[in-house]
Amino acid sequence: MDIRVNGFQLHYDIRGDPAGEPLLWVHGFGGSGADWKYIFREVPAGYRLIAPDMRGHGASTGTDGNYSFRQSARDVGVLLDVLGVSRIKAVGLSGGGITLLHLATQQPQRVEAMVVISAPPYFPPQVRAIQRQYSIARIGDMEMTRMRERHKGGEEQIDWIIAQTRAMAETYDDVNFTPPLLGSITARTLIVFGDIDPLYPVRLAFELRTAIPRSSLWVVPNGGHSPVFGPHAPEFVATAVAFLRGEWQ
Repeated sequence: MDIRVNGFQLHYDIRGDPAGEPLLWVHGFGGSGADWKYIFREVPAGYRLIAPDMRGHGASTGTDGNYSFRQSARDVGVLLDVLGVSRIKAVGLSGGGITLLHLATQQPQRVEAMVVISAPPYFPPQVRAIQRQYSIARIGDMEMTRMRERHKGGEEQIDWIIAQTRAMAETYDDVNFTPPLLGSITARTLIVFGDIDPLYPVRLAFELRTAIPRSSLWVVPNGGHSPVFGPHAPEFVATAVAFLRGEWQ
């Protein structure tokens, strides 16, 4: 399905129980809405999964401007308005988690509970160094094959994603969640980090945990960036679903 949002065509998919509780999935930067299938074999029981392709990703348009996670949160807000969803539970992966942090600070009343995976409060120097050198060569053949499968706009769209990644290295106002700003989040929040994430050191997870009032922290042993795929997926699904359902004390 497609709708016009903030000047571009946003593609989204809805899966699961049509009468279920709405659950928003926000993919990582460079990914697409369908990436939820790499973690959840099926939509958790009792939920209606809403999976958009964010601006410039997947089957969405929007490559005629610059990308920001702050703007992506606004895009999500419009989508939820169109769907008549006033309050949401959500899972966000990496850049999708950054988008959720923006949504939860822009519209605190809208987010009831969220799971934020490998999302930093700011970009540390080692990430900016990687962003500056981001290229097709650094992506590698296997990941480029996945990107070509995800992004319907072809090489032009992929070139835009690469250019936006490089631009992030010199942008300091988009991913800049100060403790007072994080303190405005009212959602129950599960912060998930890998203990050997090469991009975001685990100390950033503790900064988030300290600043977000109703938060819990799960550090995944021997987990890298986005430590919820492959062998970690079943444990993540059980843990995240229990958290979202309010079974944690």
